[in-house]
Amino acid sequence: MCGMPQQPPVRSSPPRAQRPDASMSLITNVMDHSLDDGYAEAAARKKSQGEGGLPKTLRAKLGLAAGLVLAALVVTLGAAQARVAAPVVAKERQELIDRVDKETADADKLEDTVDTLRDDVSARQRAALRSSGGGAEADLVGLLSGATAVHGPGVRLVVNDAKEASDGGDGSNPRETSGFSDTGRVRDRDMQRVVNGLWASGAEAISINGQRLTALSAIRAAGDAILVDNRPLVPPYTVLAVGDGQRLSTRFQDSADGLYLHALEENYGIRATISTEGDVRLPAAPSVIVRTAQPKSEKTEKGTS
Repeated sequence: MCGMPQQPPVRSSPPRAQRPDASMSLITNVMDHSLDDGYAEAAARKKSQGEGGLPKTLRAKLGLAAGLVLAALVVTLGAAQARVAAPVVAKERQELIDRVDKETADADKLEDTVDTLRDDVSARQRAALRSSGGGAEADLVGLLSGATAVHGPGVRLVVNDAKEASDGGDGSNPRETSGFSDTGRVRDRDMQRVVNGLWASGAEAISINGQRLTALSAIRAAGDAILVDNRPLVPPYTVLAVGDGQRLSTRFQDSADGLYLHALEENYGIRATISTEGDVRLPAAPSVIVRTAQPKSEKTEKGTS
């Protein structure tokens, strides 16, 4: 049967298998040719000329041996000197540690002596006021000046740094002009506002971490530390205030300073809790300086005849 010749079917040849690292040709080339061709050629030329390898002549061998001996001698001398100096350094270090410990112990003893003398002076001042007829007025003056320890109903306010310090949050920024780099930390300005807010809300006596505040107290900063009358405090800051507990708590939280503290909680994660207490105890101030004192004179009226 005649007809048009049929074309053989077109059959595609199976694809050639590719290397698993075909996509990493650059890395493969670097690994296969880690040494540049020029360096390889130079190394082969030196090897053929006999320039590479160990020295051939006796003089060169003696020079190499002398260099190795000298290097070993230097290392040995250095190790020996370090071994000899180690006990001396350790002894000096221990002497410094002992000296610091001794001076610290002496400073603690002196501080205890100062506290004892302050207590004695305060007791003598109170006794002198009572003997001079001060009576209840002297007790009131001692209470207001912080010279006597007090206790009674009040509030406990605990202020602490944020768990994770942040650069700020949304909303109002109560620190926008302070220039603080870490706004998650409680600052001296914050504690000043807290204390002033408690005074304005009716507190009769206040202490921070056991440090009694007076009319002459100062809250300042030294680096990241808060100082109260030049004594450093560490967080959390426990503020105790004597007064009408419930009324004092309500008035403080509704005041501008209480709202400021609330803004720090909302925007910067600073933690603050306030609670009313049935009886809080505040120590006397460590020292009360009398700047101006005048004797009390009784005015007598003279009759006329």
